[in-house]
Amino acid sequence: MFNNDMRKTIVPTNYDSKLNVYETQKAICLIKQTFEKKLSETLNLLRVSAPLFVESKTGLNDNLSGVERPVGFDISYIPNSHGEVVHSLAKWKRMALKNYNFHVGKGLYTDMNAIRRDEELDNLHSIYVDQWDWEKIINKDERNFSYLKEVVQKIVNCIVDTLEEVKNKYDRIKLSLNRNVKFITSQELLDLYPDKSAKEREYLIAKEYKTVFISQIGKTLSDKSIHDFRAPDYDDWELNGDIIFYNELLDIPFEISSMGIRVNKESLNKQLEISSCLERKELDYHKMLLNDELPLTIGGGIGQSRLCMLFLEKAHIGEVQSSIWDEETIKTCNEGNIKLL
Repeated sequence: MFNNDMRKTIVPTNYDSKLNVYETQKAICLIKQTFEKKLSETLNLLRVSAPLFVESKTGLNDNLSGVERPVGFDISYIPNSHGEVVHSLAKWKRMALKNYNFHVGKGLYTDMNAIRRDEELDNLHSIYVDQWDWEKIINKDERNFSYLKEVVQKIVNCIVDTLEEVKNKYDRIKLSLNRNVKFITSQELLDLYPDKSAKEREYLIAKEYKTVFISQIGKTLSDKSIHDFRAPDYDDWELNGDIIFYNELLDIPFEISSMGIRVNKESLNKQLEISSCLERKELDYHKMLLNDELPLTIGGGIGQSRLCMLFLEKAHIGEVQSSIWDEETIKTCNEGNIKLL
């Protein structure tokens, strides 16, 4: 049964990596090249360059849950400046679509690298975050759940198709993923398991259906809780969600992507009020949204290290990315035959 205390290192019994470190590096390259190509072709996305940091006063950084501290710095030759290493590019992408003259039906993707220094470390979480951040312009008629489901299924198909190519190259990889997505709202999930925590509900639904999209993340549920926090100024809480696979090796729900149709003027106003964040209306990005100066979009992030970890049947994200770990994690991994990079 799923342990609700995820913030520790899980060591599978008799764990032995399917690939050695050198083979792992080659496989990571194959996964990234293959998936990136499939995603861009399927969603009609163009690769663009992206910032490692943004000016704090623009409001472009992702606030995550609102308590995480971005890595910040002043800039010697720009008076009164304050740069922040991005937490994600959730807002920047939408601005870029406008500035780069993209049109409806076309989108962008980029390699996003972030530092989240307040992240609680475990098998899936590192202070270093790498993901494919993508964003696509849609029209008003596509701001609905049917279109969201269509895009989710396309992304899952790209993931499963990429896995098959990896398995053709490395026959030691035995992972199987379900292409058929179970769609369920956070409220429906609460109704199904009313006596369980949000993470326990994720575990139960993922273990049963293997591939799940839990939607409407961030909105208040019937018991006055929320399934998980979402910042009020990028996803529309009625039209977003998480793609989750069941990870059999670790016996956990394994989130691979957070995504959604983005806020319009109406949903931004509503969500800022609910979150008591009305002061954000004075930031540059939010002013543009409220003045209808930014395109309607759908977008999200897809974890690069997480996808590699899942495909290569690794027990810890530190086996596919180089980061900094606490002494307890290092000791536990050494004892469990988990080779951190």
